[in-house]
Amino acid sequence: MLRRIVIVGGGSAGWMTAGLIAAEHRAAAPGGLQITLVESPDVAPIGVGEGTWPSMRDTLHRIGVSESDFFRECDASFKQGSRFNRWVDGGEHDYYFHPFVLPQGYGEVNLPEQWQALGASVPFADLVSFQPHLCTQGRAPKQVQTPEYAAVANYGYHLDAGKFGTFLRKHCLEKLGVQYVSDHVVGINSHDNGDIASLQTQKHGALEGDLFIDCTGLQSLLLGQHYGIPLIPQKHVLYNDSALAVQIPYPAEDSPIASQTSSTAQSAGWIWDIGLPTRRGIGHVYASGYISDDQAEAELRAYIVQSGGPREIPQPRKLTFEPGYREKFWHRNCVAIGLSAGFIEPLEASALAIVEMSAAMISDDLPASRAAMDIVAKRFNHAFTYRWERVIDFLKLHYVLSRRRDTPYWRDNTDPAKAPERLRDLLTLWQHRAPSRSDFNRIEEVFPSASYQYILYGMGFRSDFSRAPKPQEAGMADGYFHEAATLTRKMLGALPDNRALINHIKLHGLQKI
Repeated sequence: MLRRIVIVGGGSAGWMTAGLIAAEHRAAAPGGLQITLVESPDVAPIGVGEGTWPSMRDTLHRIGVSESDFFRECDASFKQGSRFNRWVDGGEHDYYFHPFVLPQGYGEVNLPEQWQALGASVPFADLVSFQPHLCTQGRAPKQVQTPEYAAVANYGYHLDAGKFGTFLRKHCLEKLGVQYVSDHVVGINSHDNGDIASLQTQKHGALEGDLFIDCTGLQSLLLGQHYGIPLIPQKHVLYNDSALAVQIPYPAEDSPIASQTSSTAQSAGWIWDIGLPTRRGIGHVYASGYISDDQAEAELRAYIVQSGGPREIPQPRKLTFEPGYREKFWHRNCVAIGLSAGFIEPLEASALAIVEMSAAMISDDLPASRAAMDIVAKRFNHAFTYRWERVIDFLKLHYVLSRRRDTPYWRDNTDPAKAPERLRDLLTLWQHRAPSRSDFNRIEEVFPSASYQYILYGMGFRSDFSRAPKPQEAGMADGYFHEAATLTRKMLGALPDNRALINHIKLHGLQKI
């Protein structure tokens, strides 16, 4: 029977996984599941995953975290979506939003068709959703009196990744009964059947377990190195393999905090810009085959100055990665989560979301015995191969729709032949109809069809709708467009700005649910 789980590696992936499983399997109770996390005291987490999806609210609530404490201890702010700058044609006024709220009337009427019929003079997201307007005005997604984890407008978070890992560790150790070993893993001991029996540590001897979870980052100590499960490379689809990351201060203590992640396209990549209460986190993700490190750094520095940052900044930290995901994620009694399972550029903040999904599925389907483990592993591998493929399709959509041809990077990225066949098939279908739920019909899709609509029509795609619209649809759509406009006016008048609400949370907290 499965009684002992050993998680190797801390950081956001390790501690979030430990927290979810411990909270739902009584690790703190007598006779509960024993969960041990071992991490090397000398290996620091990469710590650049600072954007989340709204699912993080459910995850934190699930493990019993106070949202007020989370804001105070993780330098957190609200995220209501993403803004993409200069992705369509590279012009100064080229931008669109991918908000977290669904369009008004989504699933009830063909909104893209009616938007096009009106001439598409207003950006799609701005017409069908109130949230881009909240982002533009720097509004928070809830009010002072809104309880913890409840929302007026759907939201996720921006956070300090280093502080987040520390916060989760404290919660897991003090509240959830997770056992902690700070030590180096120096060997892996196996059973005769090939399962992992124990991890040999430098100071604590052998740590025995029934299930081992690999959260060792890019080195993938268990799944990649020990079991030799290869990475399926994706550099032929997503070219970016490097990043330069830096943290810069605000000009003043009361500077506005952005409500969205901003992604600004460059000559051979893009720059993220994330606003936390105390600083901005900025980084340039780029393809080393198209631009040198020095050129990438020059573009990063130019962006910082143009966006109101200082001319003098710390030396950016260089990160390199091989875009791809493992051939399988669960092998025998070992499952990989986080960077050990794979990594691709953080264009839509998918890294922590995949960690959440992985930890949740392990917790929900935790096999009671070794006999059931292979069945659960097969389901897990099928689910996450599908999810990684969907993420890659969605990210490539941002590139293949661009009209930029100003550099070899953009000319190659916009070549339809270099998109996955799955995505090419969908784009063929969407020439004559909008993305719909029938295109993504799993219960837990990574991105719903609404997200595809936001990107597709935000980037100027036009569908030549083949069916005759229903007579009542124009009136229904017009009603939803007016509903979105009414909600925009109402929310802009009622919601505080980000910094005001975050300051209130730090001083007074939010009401408990």
